[in-house]
Amino acid sequence: MTSLGELPITERYIRAAATFTDRVRGTSDWDAPTPVPEWRARDVVGHLTTWLPDLLAAGSPVELDPVPSADEDPVAAWTATDAQVRALLEDPASEQVVFSHQYIGQLPLPAMLDQYFTSDVVFHTWDLARATGQDDGLDEDYIAGALEGMAAQEELIRSSGQFGEQQPVPQDASVQERFLSFIGRNPRWAPPA
Repeated sequence: MTSLGELPITERYIRAAATFTDRVRGTSDWDAPTPVPEWRARDVVGHLTTWLPDLLAAGSPVELDPVPSADEDPVAAWTATDAQVRALLEDPASEQVVFSHQYIGQLPLPAMLDQYFTSDVVFHTWDLARATGQDDGLDEDYIAGALEGMAAQEELIRSSGQFGEQQPVPQDASVQERFLSFIGRNPRWAPPA
């Protein structure tokens, strides 16, 4: 199977979102604890469905329609957000939209969505899967590229407050485990018994 990193932007999002959607649909306990100490399973969806509208509004003329609250209906919240992001990426006019932000710089809208939202969907797939006992394997080539790119900007990334402190890396750590440790996760976290 082609790695996520080798796909065009729209196809990369569609595949990443489809995997996350499978984990959303496979979740039966939305109050399950997650590898992020202050989050429950529904908060993973809540994160993905709330920060993007504000970022888009801060750097572009694009406004997403409101979606249901992930606290009340995480499935509907994700489904509505996913449909809007997919529509943006599939609209050729989006290529002409320049996203401009004081901390991010200027990017074509699809590139911004790819760099910030698609990657977040991939990373948080692990959180939801691990919390709910589902397949938590991520695309290893994509994760290796993300780790390399993020490690090169570690100081900036750490100062953003968006990632936790790097965790100890097990000696036999996989690429995925090294990536998760880098972003502040315990890669061998398991839900409480």
